[in-house]
Amino acid sequence: MEPRRSLGWPILLGVVLIASIIALTVGWVLVSIAAALGSTNAAFYWAILAVGVALLVVVLAGVIVYLALTIKAIALSQRQSNFIDSVTHELKSPLASLQLSLQTVTRRPLPADQQADFHRIMLRDVQRLDTLIDHLLDAAKTLHRRPAAVPAVTELVPVLRQVCAAVTQRYGVPAESIDLEDDGSQALRVKGRAADVEIVFRNLLDNAVKYALPGPRVRVSASVQRGRVTVNVADNGPGIPAGERQRVFRRFVRLGSELERSTPGTGLGLFLVRSLVRQMRGSVTVQPGREGRGTLVAVDLPAAP
Repeated sequence: MEPRRSLGWPILLGVVLIASIIALTVGWVLVSIAAALGSTNAAFYWAILAVGVALLVVVLAGVIVYLALTIKAIALSQRQSNFIDSVTHELKSPLASLQLSLQTVTRRPLPADQQADFHRIMLRDVQRLDTLIDHLLDAAKTLHRRPAAVPAVTELVPVLRQVCAAVTQRYGVPAESIDLEDDGSQALRVKGRAADVEIVFRNLLDNAVKYALPGPRVRVSASVQRGRVTVNVADNGPGIPAGERQRVFRRFVRLGSELERSTPGTGLGLFLVRSLVRQMRGSVTVQPGREGRGTLVAVDLPAAP
């Protein structure tokens, strides 16, 4: 979510356009009256012509700006509609599952093993709701927070290990599904809050595992060079089309139709990644994976001394 813009300058632009159109109309009337009276003052005509051309340029520029704003507003409205669809689905699915599980448990006695299964299902649904709320809260806090005067310093590898363990546990996949290439030969420290670094790589690894093919294989590697730390997150999923690799970082954007999508999400994960990385004075790019398969996301962050 982007910071809300003031409505002052669009209103001012509208007033200027209306005033320009009125001035053009008045000038046309004056020229018509002068022509009817047979006036031959060349200076008057040239002055009116210059003013008219200037006002016409202003009107055309204003129309172009309003057209761009309209297209942007329509695109944002479509993304917000997708966001509402995805959040509605994300809320309804676990709530319906929780309701069904609770009704089953309370209506009749169940063996201990079946009760344990229902408890696991309910815990999974609660964790899914908790993740959704975390995404929304992270987005709100990220937008309205000012950068720190003195950037914090974070040890990168411990955060990556923690995130890898949390993601594999959440999706119930083996720990070997995420290969963290760390030989311990160098201490990687980045400028940024540990919470922000955790959010960035939690979202990236979450997407990598979520969209990977069955038997997910995700590779995470980090290196430092010339005062910059680069972290690559590569998966074996279907990949992202070249034309969509920049669009996926916009808020509320998810590829495909919300009504036909099977993977959960809100379209805020990669938007949070880009926003936080920019706040840490870094950059993030999406590239095709090795041998043209899968997706590789490269995060470049300033290294701490």
